[in-house]
Amino acid sequence: REKDACWEYGDKLDGNRVRCRFCQKVINGGISRFKFHLSQIPSKGVNPCVRVTDDVREKVIALIEAKESHRELELLKRKRVAELSVLPKRTRELPSQPSSPGLPTSPPIIPAFEPSQLLGLEVPAPVLRLSSAATKPRPASGLEVERCIAEFFFENKLDYSIADSISYKHMMDTLVGQEFQGPSADVLRTKWLQKLKSEVLQRTQEIKKDWVTTGCTILADSWTDNKLKALINFSVSSPLGTFFLKTVDASPHIKNHRGMYELFDEVIQEVGPDNVVQIISDRNINYGNIDKLIMQNYNTIFWSPCTSFCVNSMLDDFSKIDWVNQCICQAQTITRFVYNNNWVLDLMRRCMAGQELVCSGITKSVSDFLTLQSLLKHRSKLKQMFHSSEYVSSPYANRSLSISCVEILSDDEFWRAVEEIAAVSEPLLRVMRDVSGGKAAIGYIYESMTKVMDSIRTYYIMDEGKCKSFLDIVEQKWLVELHSPLHSAAAFLNPSIQYNPEVKFFTTIKEEFYHVLDKVLTVPDQRQGITSELHAFRKAQGMFASNIAKEARNNTSPGFSLSH
Repeated sequence: REKDACWEYGDKLDGNRVRCRFCQKVINGGISRFKFHLSQIPSKGVNPCVRVTDDVREKVIALIEAKESHRELELLKRKRVAELSVLPKRTRELPSQPSSPGLPTSPPIIPAFEPSQLLGLEVPAPVLRLSSAATKPRPASGLEVERCIAEFFFENKLDYSIADSISYKHMMDTLVGQEFQGPSADVLRTKWLQKLKSEVLQRTQEIKKDWVTTGCTILADSWTDNKLKALINFSVSSPLGTFFLKTVDASPHIKNHRGMYELFDEVIQEVGPDNVVQIISDRNINYGNIDKLIMQNYNTIFWSPCTSFCVNSMLDDFSKIDWVNQCICQAQTITRFVYNNNWVLDLMRRCMAGQELVCSGITKSVSDFLTLQSLLKHRSKLKQMFHSSEYVSSPYANRSLSISCVEILSDDEFWRAVEEIAAVSEPLLRVMRDVSGGKAAIGYIYESMTKVMDSIRTYYIMDEGKCKSFLDIVEQKWLVELHSPLHSAAAFLNPSIQYNPEVKFFTTIKEEFYHVLDKVLTVPDQRQGITSELHAFRKAQGMFASNIAKEARNNTSPGFSLSH
């Protein structure tokens, strides 16, 4: 331990203590606990270092993982040896070694036990291999395997030195065979890093060329790192794909909107103002009025917030309504009691045929509403479980929380609230599933949000007060924050909406569509050229009248791009 590589980041003190050279904190427990301090790995009972650099943190994490892998390998070896020691003698006899190198003159004797029992054992060379007739050929070439390993290292930001560790070599021998040598740290750093980087750059150039024709969207995703820096990830999206552009530190500009504007302006110039159709951002950072400044200075660029962020905000506000919040809290009383007691949890899973009661979503609000739907679905089974003889005779039945759960499950008022909330929230959850599942929201979001508001009006046709409380939330977020003229233009160009006689909002989207055309088509020749195409599209003439086009109206997701 005195030779541990992490000693260069700490000073050894008396009493098995270490002082961190980054934050100057004293860690009790020696070098092992000090590693967890530097790695910032949670749930280790050690306060994480707030000043450690990213490269040191990643290096320490790699050291911890390598050590744990080596420990697991040693345990596996001991287990295999123990298993072999109790097998019949005939199963442990290895074929005699040939007197000279090369293949034996007769086929090797295959032991009676499973080949997997030999994994990880140190046996004299040559190690037994099944004949080619008994095994499937490896589907990938050595070069393809190397590539997969390299991509694994780069995607997970692993330290290249792991590739030179003993446990890494053991893993390669076990999984692929001794005839294959995995890429070394030097090979990863030089050959594969440069090769994959050049492929990414080549693909990026192909995507950039397409921006001139289709336009593109700048995505701004803000987040805060462990040093409390406000960072923004900029990506660029177009029909050919989305790729990461860069990360900028916006911390100095949080209270200086002019500085924030300059950050976005720099990105716009890098992508090309003529290529940018819109900017989509979240609301984790206060952007102030820079959206208005950008749309004012760049007449052809639109700005809108992230759809999933706004929809989640609606659900979050739903959960703050008093009676809705009370219902969610009652549901959490049941789920926490069940999931905090292993015996009750096992009983619940048996009663529900292995299904889970709690549903996980991408945010807390989504999870809460999905779980309410799950409670409603498994209502009868939950009641049966809490009243079953097996549960009633258990020591859990007399606990105060258990009694509370039974009272809630027997409360008809609670179930009426659950049914009501599930019905009102489902349209929004459906929108969230669509936009979070990769479906292009721009062509559908106008229609989807219209359906959400219509469903609320229909459900509460006899209760004006509740109808208003939910509609106010949706309309405020939709009209003030989320809605963009581009949503109307995309809806107008969506064949499933254009040719649907039951659409009631067509006049509104038509007006905003022409507003978008006036904004983005600045050259008279462009406006004249699109007039005849629009006429054929609206009247379903020419190619729009073909059977293929008609069949695709409601079955094919429309592509949406604006050419400059």
